[in-house]
Amino acid sequence: MKAKLQELRSRLVEIGDLNAAAALLYWDQSTYMPAGAAAARGRQQATLARLAHEKLIDPAIGKLLDALQPHEQSLPYDDDDASLIRVARRQYERATKVPAAFMSEFTEHNAASYEAWAKARPANDFKAVQPYLEKTLEMSRQLANYFPGYEHIADPLIDLADYGMKANTIRPLFAELRQRMVPIVQAITSQSPADDSCVHQRFPEGKQRAFGLDAAKRFGYDLNRGRLDKTPHPFTITFSITDVRITTRFKADDLTESLFSTLHEAGHAMYEQGVRLEYDGTPLGEGVSQGVHESQSRLWENIVGRSRGFWTYFYPRLQKTFPQQLGSVPLETFYRAINKVSPSLIRTDADEVTYNLHVMIRFDLELALLEGKLSVADLPDAWHARYQSDLGVRAPDDRDGVLQDVHWYGGTIGGSFQGYTLGNILGAQFFAAATQARPQIPAEIEAGQFGALHGWLAENIYQHGSKYTPNEIIERATGGPLRIEPYIQYLRAKYGELYRL
Repeated sequence: MKAKLQELRSRLVEIGDLNAAAALLYWDQSTYMPAGAAAARGRQQATLARLAHEKLIDPAIGKLLDALQPHEQSLPYDDDDASLIRVARRQYERATKVPAAFMSEFTEHNAASYEAWAKARPANDFKAVQPYLEKTLEMSRQLANYFPGYEHIADPLIDLADYGMKANTIRPLFAELRQRMVPIVQAITSQSPADDSCVHQRFPEGKQRAFGLDAAKRFGYDLNRGRLDKTPHPFTITFSITDVRITTRFKADDLTESLFSTLHEAGHAMYEQGVRLEYDGTPLGEGVSQGVHESQSRLWENIVGRSRGFWTYFYPRLQKTFPQQLGSVPLETFYRAINKVSPSLIRTDADEVTYNLHVMIRFDLELALLEGKLSVADLPDAWHARYQSDLGVRAPDDRDGVLQDVHWYGGTIGGSFQGYTLGNILGAQFFAAATQARPQIPAEIEAGQFGALHGWLAENIYQHGSKYTPNEIIERATGGPLRIEPYIQYLRAKYGELYRL
């Protein structure tokens, strides 16, 4: 059995290496690749995707998994070997349903679609990317149909990102959240908006970068195993547990754009860096789901990074970094500015209170596209209509409308967005559990120390990688299932005090 287990591990690590090489090509495409290399890059990524997929669906892996089943059943559920076999089987059974040629074609299409989007967005030219998006929709449906027996066509795509979730479990969750959130939004937006002019001055890019990176390092992001680069859309990418990179984007006249993107991506990266090293290269060696991943990025970005305690320590340092811009601005003014609640056009710029409405719009539009109730040609108008009805704002163009997010232009339509709101809910639930277990956390944050919080997250979430399912991680870490209540309590406490609700 030991030899068979070692052979399985070796094969899985080889697949992991191919996926890491493909990830490196994607990182380069998004950061430093010359524009003329796009066509060749798409071909290279497609080749690696095909090779990785062919190796994953090799019948030899199926035979190894069958041979190892008695060994798996003889071990405790928590055993690492049993977990590797269990998770590898899930991946194998999922992958064998999808032809390698389809994966190769979809990967090549996504590379071309991303390049088209990168040009179309600044040019406000939806028509240029519309044919790519139509093909993405067609291929997303095709991918879903490789998994027959679903209740909703989005279910297989949601499951790829958030294992165990379905459209019909997310819809009532979102409906309840919307019902609880809308009165809070209305109570706040009926008041005079906070003055956020202090964060909309000229802030040199180099100083923005240095401050954000220093905060990320203090959180626990290890720069010996990571780096920060500039990109049109911020992301985190993992080549191994020892190489997890983050990207951000800068606006000269908006301090919050880069700062909170950097803290957000650091949250993702610390999760990936915190996985047990012995899982590296295997199916266990990565974050377990989009929702759990987003819980980490949103926790560090918002619950920590936008807290009064955090800025009690960091604001004097920010004032020293930007004395001309912030030297005479009181902490309370700055704190209100970075927590301003106002309906906005851009999801990534949205405040904590209205953010989930952005996600729900995208989730609903994805379902309508997949169901055939909405055409790609009508998507821009449907987008504008939903923003008008849900948030009371309307983008002047498609650049800040349907072109604003990269997800549909470099991946699937379906399963792309629900994880952000699941992450907000889970982030509050995890933070509540952490502070209950380690009551010193708030005081440490005020002192610029994050060891207790980082340590709790590493122990209860990071180290496990994909060993447990998302629901198992939630149960183990918090003692119960996914719950909206801690998130609502967090928002009411914070914004009730800020806006005297």
